[in-house]
Amino acid sequence: MDTQTAWVWLAKASYFLAAVMFILGIKRMSSPVTARRGIVQAGIGMVIATLATFAITGGHNLWLIVGGIVVGVVPTWLWGRRVAMTDMPQMVALFNGMGGGSAAAIGAGELLKFSQPGAAVPPVATLALAVLGALIGSVSMTGSIIAWAKLDGRMDKRFTFSGQQFVNFAVLVAAALAGLALVLWRLDASLVVVFFVLALAFGVLMTLPIGGADMPVVISLYNALTGLAVAFEGYVMQNEALIIAGTVVGAAGTFLTQLMAKAMNRPLSNVLFSNFGGGGAGASEIAGSQKPIEASDAASLLYMAEKVIIVPGYGMAVAQAQHKIWELSQLLIKSGKDVRFAIHPVAGRMPGHMNVLLAEAGVPYDLIADMDDINPEFKTCDVAIVIGANDVVNPAAKTDKTSPIFGMPILDVVDSRQVIVIKRGKGTGFAGIENALFYADNTRLLYADGKEAANRLISELKSIEGGGH
Repeated sequence: MDTQTAWVWLAKASYFLAAVMFILGIKRMSSPVTARRGIVQAGIGMVIATLATFAITGGHNLWLIVGGIVVGVVPTWLWGRRVAMTDMPQMVALFNGMGGGSAAAIGAGELLKFSQPGAAVPPVATLALAVLGALIGSVSMTGSIIAWAKLDGRMDKRFTFSGQQFVNFAVLVAAALAGLALVLWRLDASLVVVFFVLALAFGVLMTLPIGGADMPVVISLYNALTGLAVAFEGYVMQNEALIIAGTVVGAAGTFLTQLMAKAMNRPLSNVLFSNFGGGGAGASEIAGSQKPIEASDAASLLYMAEKVIIVPGYGMAVAQAQHKIWELSQLLIKSGKDVRFAIHPVAGRMPGHMNVLLAEAGVPYDLIADMDDINPEFKTCDVAIVIGANDVVNPAAKTDKTSPIFGMPILDVVDSRQVIVIKRGKGTGFAGIENALFYADNTRLLYADGKEAANRLISELKSIEGGGH
């Protein structure tokens, strides 16, 4: 066995080890207790796979590889350390798009190489996977960029025009036909360019009409597509690490997307093609009025309560109030209150957004409950505090058949004896739908920034406990 062959076998063994670490790392990410170790473990697997790539290339294009690693690692490391928690969904969407773009770039490189005069034409299966991976990766990249722009407030939450679905379908068919021509007819550089223009355009067009309320599902879907594209291109390049890593990511992303769509009680096709999330047109008008409450009165309700459930939403992230909310919770716990946190699967702007925020603040995992586990407890809850959540606590999802969110499982906050909603103003949520909870007889609204409201409640509670009232 010559030296080069030995290096190749060593690299393949390293890829296998890296794949095992990827799988075990993702398994650990399924629990908040082990998630951090899972991320580190998967990261070590990626380092092993990267080093193995140096061995399998035999030193060819060494400086291009090193340069690509530096360009990829340094800016993202700096950005990752500095990004605010409120911007985390945007960062996840953008980085996922870069993954899809990388897969598309691999496909473009392979297709252009195959289209060169005199180049050996690969088997049809290999060529088909190169085209399919490039298509999926391109859609994931531009779709993720549009999702980032919407989440970052740089674009309207929903953009529609007459005949949009027909245009989208026509562009998809054209891209598919161009890809099919590349596989069955001829590999031509100009046709490759046309194929990529159509594929990139479809990613934009598909994401434009999707409303803000569906962004967590969309991000999860594009994550699955990125993994699938990477796996296809890994087969084209005969790279085991890409095949396994892409397959694992694609499978995990698909499973998560299905779970989130189920949590909204909507099929994925409805998420992609219903234009939900841009407004509350069609919903019944809500009777009554929003009833405000002062911090001192809200603190009195908390002081007399025995059981308190806190429901965080994106407003908590915007105000960066998670630390103050946990400080308020600790004060209540020290006073003998039973305090729990209720998490809806699609609360926030990305999967697991609220869990990440609460973990950052140091909230113990055993105080955090998922929707199905916590919903029966609202009937025995003395005071529920809603901070920045909107659509996921809207009882119209159960009572108003004309509401766009009718049928979506929600947190049954309205069943609590008293509800305190912390919000900055009287506006609607990200989906643009009026919330019937805010008009309920047992609901009072504390109008303030999340962090400011928490500070007021902490001060008032300390005053009550100290005999100031």
